[in-house]
Amino acid sequence: MHEPLNRRDFLKLMSSMPAGTFLSRFVDIPKNPLQDPAAKNVLLVVFDTFSAQHISMYGYRRETMPNLARIANKATVYHNHYAGGNWTTPGTATLLTGTYPWTHRAFSERDSVVKEKEHRNIFNVFKDYYRVGYSHNSIVDRFLHQFNDDLDLLKPQKELFTSNPLSFDRLFPWDGDTAPISWDRIATKGEKGYTYSLFFAELYEKYRQNLIKGLLNDFPRGIPHTGEDSYFLLEDAINWLEEQLRKISKPFFGYFHYLPPHRPYNTRREYVDVFKNDDMGHYMEKPRHRFFSPRTDKPQNIEYQKRQRQMYDEFILYVDAEFGRLYKFLEQSGLADNTWVVFTSDHGEMFERDIFGHKTPLLYQPVIQIPLMILEPGQQKRVDIFSATSAVDILPTLAKVSNLTIPEWTEGRVLPPYSDNNNETEKGVFALEASDSIDTQPLNPASVMMVKGKYKITYYFGYQELGDHGPLFEVFDLQNDPEELNNIFTENSKICKDLKDELLEKIKEVDAPYQK
Repeated sequence: MHEPLNRRDFLKLMSSMPAGTFLSRFVDIPKNPLQDPAAKNVLLVVFDTFSAQHISMYGYRRETMPNLARIANKATVYHNHYAGGNWTTPGTATLLTGTYPWTHRAFSERDSVVKEKEHRNIFNVFKDYYRVGYSHNSIVDRFLHQFNDDLDLLKPQKELFTSNPLSFDRLFPWDGDTAPISWDRIATKGEKGYTYSLFFAELYEKYRQNLIKGLLNDFPRGIPHTGEDSYFLLEDAINWLEEQLRKISKPFFGYFHYLPPHRPYNTRREYVDVFKNDDMGHYMEKPRHRFFSPRTDKPQNIEYQKRQRQMYDEFILYVDAEFGRLYKFLEQSGLADNTWVVFTSDHGEMFERDIFGHKTPLLYQPVIQIPLMILEPGQQKRVDIFSATSAVDILPTLAKVSNLTIPEWTEGRVLPPYSDNNNETEKGVFALEASDSIDTQPLNPASVMMVKGKYKITYYFGYQELGDHGPLFEVFDLQNDPEELNNIFTENSKICKDLKDELLEKIKEVDAPYQK
């Protein structure tokens, strides 16, 4: 006897036919009839490059997120939550797979999750839900395409960008690899070593400026963008999300990864310079790292750092306004009553030690500590969690609260207060930077961090900058030294030795499959 087609098989069959391809863009395929009708929706909202240390509800002196602070009164707030890595590739892959970078092996900008593990993702866990995803970030969009078999609707990235019908990636949508390169060569002014159009670049620049000039009144610092003429408005993405949530099948699982407050910090007009004259112009200056900070003595770096921090904080106000608007929609539509909402990020941002951004071997708190807030349907009181938690914990937690099987391959654990054993011994949580490591070989070079209790240990090894000094260990007492100014690592300390031994044993364990 042949088994009846389930929803996934039906979608695959439809996608193999021209008519099916056409219809699948407009028809919302009904959910699997076996799905529990009482199941709650899950909405995972990620804002890129969002340091917890710049959020007012975590103690930051600037009031950067008044809407989030209000919403948090009915949420579970995690105060010591860590990304899996310090930039998009490792951070997002960790969030989507519930595994650390040493397992999913997405290290560099071009890496995807290793082929044999690509179905070990959060969308696959929610296979009986209607699953939808979108991201402004091209790296994240690549992950979503890799997991496309486990998605029901993947919104094409550029459809939520400001329309540019002349761009090659719109004229030739099936040539996404070569079209942008061709476009760059003919439309970009300046000599790049390629043949380019002498006149078209000038004409296109005038067209591009005309395209965006109507928006510059609202965004005087420039339109948010991901690159040359890839402009977008967060408002458009939130509007599209609201439209989808009104009509897609229930229950749904949604993953929406927005670029703000990622650089460039082009905030909306009403937030420009609101922090310009506050007392945050005088914040703690930290010494350069002796190995990994730039060797510069430019006095303007101090002023540049202050200005960049101010612009970043003002961009966060834009994020807060749009997230507040989204949550208001969820409340007014009634979706807040039957939807789990998760607010988080993929990694943070640094404005200290002469480092601006997040592409650095260093794993200090601003770049690795991120926000996490979970709103349970019907929750009315705030719950605060202070134990160390990780991005790998989100997948098993959402599976648990949705009454789904927690996959055995996840390296996370169910977060409190949703765990059945909230009194278990606190375990270490990890983060990893290994951009120059090879995914088929042991980690090298790499920065590996572990937070356990009030202590944080980071191990730096394999970097040319270390020279003859060899591997470097740093240990900080985060309770008494939250600014990470005093490295207390010594070989004679039992605490440091225990942390070192545990971290080295973990690295030995994860490297074992790749040893020749």
